Amino acid sequence: MTARRPGVAEPGRPGAFPAEPRPSVADLADIRKVYPRGSGAVIALDGVSLSVRQGEKLAIMGPSGSGKSTLLSILGCLDHPTGGTYRLFGESVGELADARLSRIRNRRIGFVFQSFHLLPQLTVAENVETPLLYGETPEAEWRPRALRCLEKVGLSHRADHRPNELSGGEAQRAAVARALVTEPALLLADEPTGNLDSRTGDEVAGLLDGLHREGRTVVLVTHNEALGRGAERLLRLRDGRIESEERP
Repeated sequence: MTARRPGVAEPGRPGAFPAEPRPSVADLADIRKVYPRGSGAVIALDGVSLSVRQGEKLAIMGPSGSGKSTLLSILGCLDHPTGGTYRLFGESVGELADARLSRIRNRRIGFVFQSFHLLPQLTVAENVETPLLYGETPEAEWRPRALRCLEKVGLSHRADHRPNELSGGEAQRAAVARALVTEPALLLADEPTGNLDSRTGDEVAGLLDGLHREGRTVVLVTHNEALGRGAERLLRLRDGRIESEERP
């Protein structure tokens, strides 16, 4: 009979202890976001509450205008909520100075966008280096870090090419490498396969899945049902509210 560690029950047997909950990375409580429009207003988020756990892969889906990208922007501190409270890495975001928020965005959050946002005048490696310009990483480490990230996404052979020489899938891989170069604790992806054909989209989805298996916390917004159902947890938004939560 195989011995077990003291205090750990065998999974599936009566009396088994529940797994310890993973620490929280982000906690949103009753988040509202209202945009003024003419004499009225548009309610983008209407009382959203959720927690993102360390090492989790969370997908957010919903029809256009449901508040998905707004929610991701607030998670990434690119936008401020109109109401509610948001704690990120244990700190109340509403109480942080802009300089502190910028520091958190640069060092602890990586962003991947649908449109890649690569700078055309720079090489691929230089694009990957750009987040390091605003941190405290010594300049001598920029290129080695960028090359390691490009190798991770299978793009080291394109390091000295320009973005206009890349395919759509390669451009998105470069964008993922750029998001990883600061070694962020939280990776946010907004429609990462939206501009790609199905085969290339599957490759990028597999890349994100691999990063999650390495222990990254990944939150992604998508219209792709297969990509959404490949997450640990799937939230569906409608009219600025969480309509349902699934664990595919």
